[in-house]
Amino acid sequence: MDFDFSDDQEQLRDAVRKWVDKGYTFERRRAAVEAGGFSREAWTELAELGLTALTVPEDHGGLGQSAIDAMVVAEELGRGMVLEPLAQAFIASAVLSQHGSAEVQGAWLPRVASGEALVVLAQQERKARYRLDVCDAKATAASGGHSVSGTKSIVAAGDQADAFLVPAQLDGKIALFLVERSATGVATKGYVTQDGSRAAEVQLANAPATLVTTDGLAALELAVDIGIAATCAEAVGVMDKSVAATVEYMNQRKQFGVLISSFQALRHRVADMKMQLELARSMSYYASLKLGAPAAERRAAMARAKVQLGQSMRFVGQQSVQLHGGIGVTDEYICSHYFKKLTQLEMTFGDTLHHLGEVSARMQDTAGVFA
Repeated sequence: MDFDFSDDQEQLRDAVRKWVDKGYTFERRRAAVEAGGFSREAWTELAELGLTALTVPEDHGGLGQSAIDAMVVAEELGRGMVLEPLAQAFIASAVLSQHGSAEVQGAWLPRVASGEALVVLAQQERKARYRLDVCDAKATAASGGHSVSGTKSIVAAGDQADAFLVPAQLDGKIALFLVERSATGVATKGYVTQDGSRAAEVQLANAPATLVTTDGLAALELAVDIGIAATCAEAVGVMDKSVAATVEYMNQRKQFGVLISSFQALRHRVADMKMQLELARSMSYYASLKLGAPAAERRAAMARAKVQLGQSMRFVGQQSVQLHGGIGVTDEYICSHYFKKLTQLEMTFGDTLHHLGEVSARMQDTAGVFA
């Protein structure tokens, strides 16, 4: 199989990397965190680069690019620990284009493509523990449409978003709805998360909602799988920079009058970090390549990828901090922010133990088939 990127993909990577290096510096990111963890100005710049339109179909004003293009972008944004949740645009474009009616697509996909509308997934509930089939939110038929009641947690940029994709129970089955943040009955409480990004608790009380699809679980699984693939790619970018910063530090820090990079034991630990980075990179490619597979195969692939990425993120983050010593956990130094970002990414869309359980369950099901 050819794993080389096309010329267009390399140009895309270069354009995003230049924006991250020059337009999204550590100082700008720090200012955004202090301002609340989300910058509409930075979101607009991402839209002007065409990134919010990347995976939106061309019929609706998008670029119609592939999951691999999205992976390239997510990895580069990870290198800069970009706070703005571009992965949500990938999720919204896929869910709406594959499951939404023509009316819903026409109303929202052009706005997603232009960056005018930030549409985010609001699926997590407190007792769900990452399970997608656990949903207490309720939907009822209302005059000419539906209304939704429930509480969703840790919604990315929830108090800044323009609309939410919300799973809710309808006639005993999970359906997926689109709810505008400005609608009556919607209340949000925003906060800054561990890695500096913004999230919110979203409460819906008979909020007017547009039905996207009655096959909500299938749409939700697609949404989360796209989120997992983007998370994996983003984590590779963060780990890449973390390893580079660690090597740079070791080539400058002296102990007993010599550079610590000359100590064989420490060099072995860096080699292990690089090995984990490459394992993670391979599984990130695997996850993105499997997004077009049948649902069962796709879901299994995402679980496998998230297990490896979770293990790699934990190892690289911890080794980076340990090799830096005390400076590695100070807020002024960038490596502490890499570590916090990796810690949060490991738990995004299901932590390592959750996906390890998913992998185990699927292996048992397969064993039962062939028994």
